[in-house]
Amino acid sequence: MASGIASGPVDMRPDGLVGRPTRRRRGVLRRALRRQVSHLRDRRRLIAILLLALAGGIGLAGMFARGELAGVDARAYWAAVRIWLNGGDPYHPASPFMPYVYAPWLLPVFAPWALLPWDVAWFVWRGGTIVLLLWTVAWAYRRHPLATAVTALLLAFPAFANLDTGNINLVLVLVLWGARFTRPRTGGILWALAVAMKWIPIVFLPILAPKARLHGVVFLAVAALLTLATFPLTLVQLSVLFALPRPARLDYLVFLWALVPSLWLKPDPGWFLRPATWRAWAARLVATSRAWRGRPRGHVDPASGRPSHRLRAAARGFFGLAA
Repeated sequence: MASGIASGPVDMRPDGLVGRPTRRRRGVLRRALRRQVSHLRDRRRLIAILLLALAGGIGLAGMFARGELAGVDARAYWAAVRIWLNGGDPYHPASPFMPYVYAPWLLPVFAPWALLPWDVAWFVWRGGTIVLLLWTVAWAYRRHPLATAVTALLLAFPAFANLDTGNINLVLVLVLWGARFTRPRTGGILWALAVAMKWIPIVFLPILAPKARLHGVVFLAVAALLTLATFPLTLVQLSVLFALPRPARLDYLVFLWALVPSLWLKPDPGWFLRPATWRAWAARLVATSRAWRGRPRGHVDPASGRPSHRLRAAARGFFGLAA
C-alpha cells in the first residue's frame, strides 16, 4: 500500500521526532545563496558595499585612535544627573567632568540611564546608538543602495565623531528618525524633545506628518512653559552655554542623515539635486510672481478668497487641521 510520506533523507530530532526532509532544506539554502550571489553581480551594489566598508573603516579607525578620550560628552550627561541628585550644581562640576549645558528640566530624562555605573552606562549609550544607526543604514540601503553608501561615506566623519565623544547630536538624529516612523502624537513629542535639547532639529518640522507637526508645536509650547518654570536655573544654563568656546562644529553635519527617510521614500532620492527640479521650482516662482503683479490692488480672487484666508488655509493644511 502506497504511503503518503515522502521518501529520502530526513532529520532526526533529539526527542525522536522526524523533522522535514533535508533535501528541501538544502534547496531553500541554495536558492537563498543564489539570490545573494546575484546581488553581487550588480555593479552598483558592489560599489555600494565597498563605499560602506570604507565609511565603516574610517569610523572605526578614528574611534580606536581616540582611546580613553572617548565618551567625554556622554560622561558629562551622566555626571550631571548624579551631581544634581546629590544637591550639587551640574552647570559647574568639578574636574574632570564637562559642564551640563541643557535645560534643567531635562535632567530627569537622563536619570534612568545615568543611574547605571559608568562602564555599563557608556556601553549602553554607545552600543544602543550603533545598533539604531545600523538599522537606519539597513533601511536606507534596502531602498537605494548606492545613494545610501555615498551619503554614509560623506557623513562618516561627523557620525563617528559624535559616536566617539558620545555627543547627543547622533542620538537626536535617531530621535528624528523615530518621529518620522511613529504615530503623530509620539512623533510630535520626539521632535519637541529634540528641539528642547538643541534648536537645530526645529528645521525638520516639515518632514513630519501634518498631525505630528501640530502635536510637536503643542509639546514645544509645554517645553517653553517648563523653561519659564525653571527660569533662574535656565539663566545659569545660558551663561554656561555661551561661555563655552565655539569652534567650527562639523559634527552638526550628522543632522543631514535625518533627511534620509523623507528623501529615500521617493523613487529618485536625489530629485532635489536635479537641474530639472530647479527649473520647475523657478518656473513656479515666476508664474506666481507674475500672477500677483498682474492683479490690481485690492483685487480679491473669488476662487481663493482674501490673502489672509489663503494663508490661514495653508497653515491649517500644514498642521493637518480640517478646512
